[in-house]
Amino acid sequence: MDIRIYNLVEGARQARGLTVIIDVFRAFSLECYAMSNGAAAIIPVGDINEAYGLKKENPDYILIGERNEQMPEGFDFGNSPFHILKEDFTGKTIVHTTSAGTQGLVNAIHADEILTGSFVNADAIINYIRLKNPEIVSLVGMGYSANYPVEEDVACAEYIAGELKGIPVDFTAMVDHIKKTSGARFFLDEKQHYAPREDFDLCLNLNAFNFVLKADKTTDHLRIKKIEI
Repeated sequence: MDIRIYNLVEGARQARGLTVIIDVFRAFSLECYAMSNGAAAIIPVGDINEAYGLKKENPDYILIGERNEQMPEGFDFGNSPFHILKEDFTGKTIVHTTSAGTQGLVNAIHADEILTGSFVNADAIINYIRLKNPEIVSLVGMGYSANYPVEEDVACAEYIAGELKGIPVDFTAMVDHIKKTSGARFFLDEKQHYAPREDFDLCLNLNAFNFVLKADKTTDHLRIKKIEI
């Protein structure tokens, strides 16, 4: 198994084989919580105007996402797992657009298969990859607003790669490092209304879910569905 690690949008475009697009803070952690709360499907889009258009055509769709970390005008929810934690999305379709994670999904144009990636379902992802046993695995960290790599996405790629290779991974050390670096922003008072400190723990809740989220490329828009592992 050839495991390749990439970063940002260019990395998504380079990805081949079974591809995991990683966005720990917070897109693909949030998607797991939303699916756990009953969502039927998630449509990830890169262009915010496309999100507005889908909502206009389908008023029952739920708009979730962010630009500059904050909820765009007219959206139902921002990108905070904590803010949707108790929402009932049973049977609902969510349209999700973010500055990083969903940009990676729509740009993974050469991937054979696309999964979302986060710590909250990391072992499910690893087990899925082992089951599929692909020739090539691409792990793509989307970074902060897809502008530069960040510690949590790099760590998640290293965690998945390490487990696949049988290399011991110190998750506790990873969390400590993330909290002192890219995760420190969740503990700033001025960010609490859109990036609450609870999001830090929710996004680093290792293996909270035993399913993977797979992006189906066969329709007009990518559609993310849950596959139990």
